[in-house]
Amino acid sequence: MSQSSLLQDLLTFLRLSPTPYHAVANMAASLTHAGFTRLDEREPWQLEPGKAYFFTRRDASILAFRYGTQPLGSSGIRMLGAHTDSPCLKIKPRPERVSQGYWQLGVEVYGGALLSPWFDRDLSIAGRVAVATHTGQIRHELINFARPIAVIPSLAIHLDRTVNEQRSINPHEEMRPVLLQEGGNANFRQVLREELTRTGHCTDVTEVLEYDLHLYDTQPPALTGLHEEFISSARLDNLLSCYLGLQALLQADGGESCLLLLTDHEEVGSQSDIGARSNLLNACLTRWLGGGELRYQTLANSMFVSVDNAHGIHPNYPRKHDENHGPLLNAGPVLKVDANQGYATSSETAALIRLWAQQAGVSLQVFVTRADMRCGSTIGPMTAAQTGVRSLDIGLPTFAMHSIRELAGSADPAAMLALLNQYLAAPMFTT
Repeated sequence: MSQSSLLQDLLTFLRLSPTPYHAVANMAASLTHAGFTRLDEREPWQLEPGKAYFFTRRDASILAFRYGTQPLGSSGIRMLGAHTDSPCLKIKPRPERVSQGYWQLGVEVYGGALLSPWFDRDLSIAGRVAVATHTGQIRHELINFARPIAVIPSLAIHLDRTVNEQRSINPHEEMRPVLLQEGGNANFRQVLREELTRTGHCTDVTEVLEYDLHLYDTQPPALTGLHEEFISSARLDNLLSCYLGLQALLQADGGESCLLLLTDHEEVGSQSDIGARSNLLNACLTRWLGGGELRYQTLANSMFVSVDNAHGIHPNYPRKHDENHGPLLNAGPVLKVDANQGYATSSETAALIRLWAQQAGVSLQVFVTRADMRCGSTIGPMTAAQTGVRSLDIGLPTFAMHSIRELAGSADPAAMLALLNQYLAAPMFTT
């Protein structure tokens, strides 16, 4: 795939994945198209060397793997991980509110979102809805209004003259989106039911029981800059890594066993049945490897690479970085290091990724936070602790992480994909 084709496919994936549910559905469709067999956790598994498999959990996390032809005990499993969720605004269970004749929705802030960029955007709603049908069944349906239907208007500067000097945002009072200027009796669940019927997704709905719905910006992803040097999009953290991990798995030749773990809820600590702290990975490994000697041998020869965005050095805020560790956009993937194990990188795994970067012809940058700041968190350390597998953290440099719209370098995805391809194919050295 050429760099141009890769970028256009990435932009399409980002546009069609406003929530983890949509991202997982899109990736599941790609895996099925590529010949991967879909597994069900509720059914017995019959796994065969040379075959490829995947399964989803709660529609928001997905695990895919190739059962290679090389012996598992000696070759190990090359694992990749990322997360499907992004900071956003979620709609509350009883969201309806009328103020001054305007119908609004109550929202919760999910994850560590930058709030100010959410104002004055053309917003839509997407997610998953649980409905009751005429036959008395419960069915889960994906929904995406896919058009601007809400806005969180700013307060005019004339009414708050100090807004540019100091501003704190009260998410409960000041971030309720406006949907209608009338409709005091409007019922949000009825709105959802009508939208499901209108789009033909579910025509036999008797009631909308529950939902998990996100607000999102309808502005589509784009290549920006005078020479299209940048990717501007929502949810680059971390759908950019999900997409590249998927492409690497699809392109793997099947000789070595490899695995892709993409989980929800990283932005809120991963402490759920579908997060990285769940049994999702270990349950798969047990069903694949069993619980005996083969499992321990295989894991001792395996490796886990957590792929999550890195902080590019900002030209307006260079002092927020260590002067020797400021990653640049379009200068290659970033090795993420933290002495306090906020990242899982060790000297052993760093040496391996450096070697593979050289072999792939890819430049490798390094990020270490300032000594007077703490780094963020990833699924790398928790996965390493759960499995005992040596691990590291890498990512692509971005600006405005956790904003409603983030920025990355357009040359970096191809470089990261080349590095991940090298990792999935290279010999797994042991020391």
